[in-house]
Amino acid sequence: MPACDLLVEIGTEELPPTALLALSNAFCQEVEKRLRDSELNFSNIETYATPRRLALKILSLDEKQPDRLIDRFGPAVQAAFDEQGKPSKAAEGFARSCGVEVDQLQQKSDGKINKLFFSLNKTGEQTSSLIPEIINAALDALPIPKRMRWGSSREEFIRPVHWVVLLFGKVLISAKIIGLSTGTNTYGHRFLHPKPIKLNSTNDYPAKLINEGMVEPSFQIRKDLIKEQVLKEANAKNAKAIIDNDLLEEVTALVEWPVALTGNFDPAYLSVPKEALISSLTKHQKYFHLLDQNENLLPYFITISNLISKDPNQVIRGNEKVIGPRLSDAAFFFEKDKTQRLDSHLDTLKRVVFQNELGSLFDKSERVKSISLFIAEKLNLNTSQIIRAAELSKCDLLSNMVVEFADLQGIMGHYYADHDGEDKAVGLAIEEQYLPRFSGDLLPASEAGIVLALAERLDTITGLFGIGQPPSGSKDPFALRRSALGILRIILEKELPLDMLQCIAHSITTFDFLQANESLAQEIMDFIFDRLRAYYADLGISTSVFLAVDAVRPNSPFTFNQQLNAVNHFSKLAEASSLAAANKRVANILSKLDSIPAETVNDTLLKEPAEINLYKKLLHVEQQTAPLIQKHKFQEALSEMASLQATLDDFFDSVMVNTDDLKLKQNRQALLHKIRLLFLQIADISFLQAS
Repeated sequence: MPACDLLVEIGTEELPPTALLALSNAFCQEVEKRLRDSELNFSNIETYATPRRLALKILSLDEKQPDRLIDRFGPAVQAAFDEQGKPSKAAEGFARSCGVEVDQLQQKSDGKINKLFFSLNKTGEQTSSLIPEIINAALDALPIPKRMRWGSSREEFIRPVHWVVLLFGKVLISAKIIGLSTGTNTYGHRFLHPKPIKLNSTNDYPAKLINEGMVEPSFQIRKDLIKEQVLKEANAKNAKAIIDNDLLEEVTALVEWPVALTGNFDPAYLSVPKEALISSLTKHQKYFHLLDQNENLLPYFITISNLISKDPNQVIRGNEKVIGPRLSDAAFFFEKDKTQRLDSHLDTLKRVVFQNELGSLFDKSERVKSISLFIAEKLNLNTSQIIRAAELSKCDLLSNMVVEFADLQGIMGHYYADHDGEDKAVGLAIEEQYLPRFSGDLLPASEAGIVLALAERLDTITGLFGIGQPPSGSKDPFALRRSALGILRIILEKELPLDMLQCIAHSITTFDFLQANESLAQEIMDFIFDRLRAYYADLGISTSVFLAVDAVRPNSPFTFNQQLNAVNHFSKLAEASSLAAANKRVANILSKLDSIPAETVNDTLLKEPAEINLYKKLLHVEQQTAPLIQKHKFQEALSEMASLQATLDDFFDSVMVNTDDLKLKQNRQALLHKIRLLFLQIADISFLQAS
């Protein structure tokens, strides 16, 4: 089938930089989905995204849909005609929907009964007639939280749209896209080439835009260029450039023709904590910072200009003038903060609301102190440093630096605690309480930091669940899901033997308005443990292995992890499949009973050789696995249990469980019950049986 390239470019006012890449990817996905739904084939889609445009180039797109044979079944023949053979209303309605008379319909079986049938050879539509609707629908489906209108237009988009290019090969597809008539003119750089650029065919794109318009439309190419230029500028200073990917992508979304320039600031500012300087450079000014060979901050920055200047030094000086006052403010705030001890803020914390129903920041720090003490005692840790860190944990929130640079909470607390002469472990714990901040972030390393990080998150989750404000759908304003995952990561990766239910129950007691509440504790426990499914999925653990352990969920996440690793190993053994199937069979038999079987087996009622052998084998395995399970050697225990496989299979092959003899039946049910309880000490391995 003939094919041609299609170009669509949406020209706009400056798009939000943090959303540009997501918009570009979503635009591509939405168009691709609709092309496939329309049965239009293509070889590839190239994406382009700059601050002022979203564009797609769809390569080798079919020029028309394929012809299709459409088969339609109507009403049953018996219901289609009366006794005289006249068509019923159902038959006439079906014929009308097919655009024919009743006598032109056929009769055909649908595999069950004969029905009226019509086969239509539908000619495929031209691609050019389908594309406008596909593009408009794709744009309507973009993830734009708040759309805007402009001028007198009723059309809505994330930013005002100024031009739309829609070319199919050399042919303009005339249409209205977001209320604008399509054309063949694109526009170059706002300052370097503001004039229109005529595109004669899709082959002109993106070359004309680059060569004439001074715009690099490819997001990825621009990103690579910026990285290359930043590294080159850093090398010129014999320095190491720190290129954070989020910052790199944001800067890429801010420029159409990147030019890296290096500026400097007064080295005197290096006496200010480097985190504050870096925050000013990167978050406020979107600069890249430089380190020396010893990882010390250097008094330089790299900025990405959006144009080629005749006098780049003037651009550099302009950026230096902008950053100077910001660094001066940071230095002033730092010196002012050091005139007060951290603990001088304790009384003021009582007047700062954490959450209307959960009290002040002082109340929170007192609760965190109580939870920290509880956790520390469970882990047999020294409590003095932990208690002091908990007391001071929120004091730096009232410092000038954190008020100005919110992302420095904890970090500045560490600096000020050290300045006040507090124990080094106290300052470190104040900083580490916020770790991990995001997925994949570092975990707290110190004992006090680990405890404080757990207590801080547990208090927030318990409090918000206690007042009936758990996360709802996509709404999670206090990031409770992230906090729960942080708790789990710390416990699992630091191998902490903590009973989560006990910790939650204690956390509940720290709230004056909450009574001891088992259902609330279980609700919080379930919420935290529910995060484990995604955690293990990211590690490549199968859902069946997770469900097997989750069915017997221990209160300790660390124990859960040990059992899960054991079951994951067991699932790969040769005996696993047969044992899983047998366990599922046992579970099905026991689930149909009106009462729980006896916990002991009467060995005098064992008649068949297969059940006698199974009982003896079970007693041996129970004796071997009991000390292993007590020591949490679950993998060894499951390997021992795997030796039951042949004996259990022989039992089911040779013995009828539900015999007519009631005593024999109940005794055999008790035997199966003991086998099931044996495995349930670690997992319900029936989940490993493929359904």
